[in-house]
Amino acid sequence: MWPKRVAVLGSTGSIGTSTMKVARDLPHLVQIKTLAAGRNVELLARQAAEFRPALAVCSCVEDLLALRDKCPSDVVTDAGDEALIRAATHPEVDIVLVAIVGVAGLAPALAAIRSGKDLAVASKEILVLAGEIVTSEARRHGVKILPVDSEHNAIFQCLEGVAPEFVKRLILTASGGPFRTTPISELQRVRPEQALKHPTWSMGKKITIDSATMFNKALEMIEARWLFDIPIASVDVVVHPQSIVHSMVEMVDGSVLAQLSVTDMAFPIQYALCYPRRVPNTLPPIDWAKISSLTFELPDEKKFPALRLAREAGEICGTMPAVLNASNEVAVEAFLAGRIRFPEIWALVEETMQQHTPQQHPTLEDLIAADNQAREMARRFCEGKAII
Repeated sequence: MWPKRVAVLGSTGSIGTSTMKVARDLPHLVQIKTLAAGRNVELLARQAAEFRPALAVCSCVEDLLALRDKCPSDVVTDAGDEALIRAATHPEVDIVLVAIVGVAGLAPALAAIRSGKDLAVASKEILVLAGEIVTSEARRHGVKILPVDSEHNAIFQCLEGVAPEFVKRLILTASGGPFRTTPISELQRVRPEQALKHPTWSMGKKITIDSATMFNKALEMIEARWLFDIPIASVDVVVHPQSIVHSMVEMVDGSVLAQLSVTDMAFPIQYALCYPRRVPNTLPPIDWAKISSLTFELPDEKKFPALRLAREAGEICGTMPAVLNASNEVAVEAFLAGRIRFPEIWALVEETMQQHTPQQHPTLEDLIAADNQAREMARRFCEGKAII
């Protein structure tokens, strides 16, 4: 059915604003039907004025009056968690793009699936926390889960038409972050403002710090395990500083398929929203004459232990990935607040994982409980390691 009628959850963040760019570029194919955002009421209202959705939702009830005052009168406004669910399950929506950071996107994602909506996933936490439940529900309700992360979207494109038995391994590319060439001995002195300077992408604070620690790639490894139904032992990472090759798939015969494009999130967003169609757009193509080289190197797992922790969590499964994700969120907050040093992010996650007794095949309630317990434990560890 065209145009695709889209709910954008997290519309004022970097993924959300890139989605507006795609909708602007392809109005005949992508129609914004509901919008949901946090507390950036000014931008949310401007988006509502431009796209005239059926519903615009802010996260806090306290902001609802301001949103209502700023939005056009023909746009219904609402606020809070229940309103977020309504945005995700709106009868005029075909596909829900979830770009909410953290676990807040999980409930609306599941609600969307259960109401028969396809899901475009930009929030890693949804599949890291509850990959088994989310993928099972998607199969049960016959809906698609379409990856929006550039790496997973690249793999999704490479796997199109490929039988699972032909796949040997998935290779996620990583930029290496701002500390790719920094000696390990200097990481103790890294300050938040340094870690927030990503060499390639412009992103929010949390994901930028995750890129610096390579926890973004750790989460992507676990996410890939669920998205593509493959053992985490078959998911590898290679550092590619130019960020032109977005990921690769190695076949059993040794052939490798790769997806390449310039570094603009509008590319994977468009592919997810317009799938299975490929359509012309105004995005810039690769200028091959300007690319002097494409380089690749193995990540230093001693320097970036997040990858090892992801393999451990992905092999154990159950509640362990939720614990990895929750403790990392707490550690990143503590680092940004100046309460712990940069290497303590990895240490806190590992310590929390070691103290957790994993539960297999957990319910959603079990996962939320494990998430809360991990956060509490990580905060206690942060207090004990307050060394700045």
